[in-house]
Amino acid sequence: MGVTTTTAPSTARRRGARWLTGVVAVALGATALAGCAAGGAVGDSPSQITSWMSSSGEGTLIGQVQADSANVALAIRKHDTGSTLKTVCALLSTDALTGVGNLPSPDTTLTDDLNRAFETAATAAQDCYSGATGKASLLDSSTADRAKLRGLFDAAVDRVRALTGRTPSTSTTLAPPDNPDPFGN
Repeated sequence: MGVTTTTAPSTARRRGARWLTGVVAVALGATALAGCAAGGAVGDSPSQITSWMSSSGEGTLIGQVQADSANVALAIRKHDTGSTLKTVCALLSTDALTGVGNLPSPDTTLTDDLNRAFETAATAAQDCYSGATGKASLLDSSTADRAKLRGLFDAAVDRVRALTGRTPSTSTTLAPPDNPDPFGN
């Protein structure tokens, strides 16, 4: 003989309300995440781009990755030892991966441009590091990737300029703490 239980109407309503609350919370969370992933679909106003550039330090990172790339080129030209070359390659990798870690930006196109540039820099750094022990083909690959960086970063800077009407500073000299303007003003 089975036992039949009945649920009081108030208990059933509470369960239903909890279930509905859970569904609404999941839906709102999914919507918020979709908005973050959409990038340019919602948040590409000039003030949002300016705020993101300031908080992420992406302009400075662009400049730092370009400086790191020049340091790698100098170390290769000077035939520096493997450990010296590995050090500058590791710095390039660290800065490139920091740039990737700051993404996405509020604009999908800007995110794509920066991601391409920073990923190219990271690949160049990895080939440089692996080639530092004398593998010329990897150093050549690193050199070819690093040669692309200027154009890739120029595309990102041009996108910021198109969105904000201003050119971001890529100076590696930090702005004073009381003036975190990413445009160096």
